[in-house]
Amino acid sequence: MRPTDRRPIDSAFENQLMDAIDKWIERDLKPVIMAHDHGDIWPEETVRQMTELGLFGATISQEWGGLGLPATTYANIVARIASFWMAPTGIFNSHLICAMAIEKFGTAAQKAKWLPKMASGELRGGLALTEPDAGTDLQGIRMTGRRDGDHYLVNGTKTWISNGIKGHVFALLVKTDPEANPRYKGMSLFIADKSLPGFRVGKKIEKLGYKAIDSAELVFEDCRIPADQLIGGVEGQGFLQATGGLELGRINVAARGVGLAEGALRLATEYAQVRRTFGKPIAEHQAIQLKLGEMVTRARAARLLTFDAAQAYDRGERCDMEAGMAKYFASEAAVRNAEEAMRIFGGYSYSKEYEIERFYRDALLMCIGEGTNEMQRIIVARQWLRRNPV
Repeated sequence: MRPTDRRPIDSAFENQLMDAIDKWIERDLKPVIMAHDHGDIWPEETVRQMTELGLFGATISQEWGGLGLPATTYANIVARIASFWMAPTGIFNSHLICAMAIEKFGTAAQKAKWLPKMASGELRGGLALTEPDAGTDLQGIRMTGRRDGDHYLVNGTKTWISNGIKGHVFALLVKTDPEANPRYKGMSLFIADKSLPGFRVGKKIEKLGYKAIDSAELVFEDCRIPADQLIGGVEGQGFLQATGGLELGRINVAARGVGLAEGALRLATEYAQVRRTFGKPIAEHQAIQLKLGEMVTRARAARLLTFDAAQAYDRGERCDMEAGMAKYFASEAAVRNAEEAMRIFGGYSYSKEYEIERFYRDALLMCIGEGTNEMQRIIVARQWLRRNPV
């Protein structure tokens, strides 16, 4: 049973929550975005505010102090924030996927120890799966964990880990049986916190976009992880536990794509009505109207696909095809809308004084993160064929 398998929240509560998000965006978020993005500065005050809003407990069950939001509400929050600035959504999403792994697969003791502090934001989490030679192909990881009494001795390096510098605890994918065949049966997922000896943060990764959120290497050198921090307490379940959160992760990326597509559309729409050429606003030129018409359609289609996947997730249905379609289409819509918006802005789009260049830089990541779009199309095709046998 998924932690998010629950009835939809009361519409009045959702409206109040979205109203609080909107007021926070207008009052506190918008004034600081460009300085943090251009300076690649981790937004400490923004994180504090998100903690107060309860976003670090958004999808964690109320039993553990979270808001227990369904995926549809969560996707709506992500899209709204990302339509102004994508980076904050990554800070709490990586955290929530880590929490989901614990809530969905952890022992009773693990849930009681970690989830209340994660729901409150006292501890911020991350997902440590990717390695220098293993991204989409998770079965290719090389990090090893060898049982040594009441501990596991872990060695290896993870990379591209969101919240790697400022986070506190990570769901860590490790090979506990390198000889297992098939490979995924030899993988285990651990709760790795930074108090562990032999666990250190490596280099910060400089990025084209997605600034202000810390992406880093995590290095484990003879790191002794207590055996009671093996999620679920049974070896060999890690691959399924790690990928068990990918549906929600892909819905999150799709929601970010929706936000970016809608944000780029908003900026282009505003600019097209104030920028004048040949004696009239450029919005009155047919060439610009053709672009806007396509942008509106792409953004709307991306939103519908994303909420279709979120609704299937909330019903407890298998939705890897729906999540894959949403992630693929919405991320591509974000890139295309950002590009078209830059064309509408013309030369000003290449200036860092305007926000649209950030949307373009950020959107490109969405086609890569949470599984490349090439892989999404394969997933969609395979599931489609399984659902429609001859």
